[in-house]
Amino acid sequence: MKITADTNVLVRAAVGDDPAQSVVATKALLTAEIVAVTTPSLCEFVWVVMRGYKRSAEDAAIAIRRLIESATVRADRPAIEAGLAMLEAGGDFADGVIAFEGRRSGGLVFTSFDRDATRLIEQTGGEARLLSAS
Repeated sequence: MKITADTNVLVRAAVGDDPAQSVVATKALLTAEIVAVTTPSLCEFVWVVMRGYKRSAEDAAIAIRRLIESATVRADRPAIEAGLAMLEAGGDFADGVIAFEGRRSGGLVFTSFDRDATRLIEQTGGEARLLSAS
């Protein structure tokens, strides 16, 4: 079977908090011919794992790398690597993905009211502009 894994499937397999669902999720991921993993599901995954389950950025990054290294997983690896670079630099995975997707779509400068995000985008090689209402 060729599947698209929802965030809750990825979380159950990685966290193992619900024994019955964790077994089913892991089996679905391991037995699928293809596992499509979308970038939005990984943005949600990082948020849930770090905020809901209080896991570290390193734990989230390890889980994502383990997942995308699987031969059956199909994912936007460049976008995911941009997210991981931000996460590993101390920022938000989603901000890295957003900046990458924006550049790929023609938006050369990441704009935000988030000072940390703009600083980290610049530190990871992108152009950024901090917006101010004043």
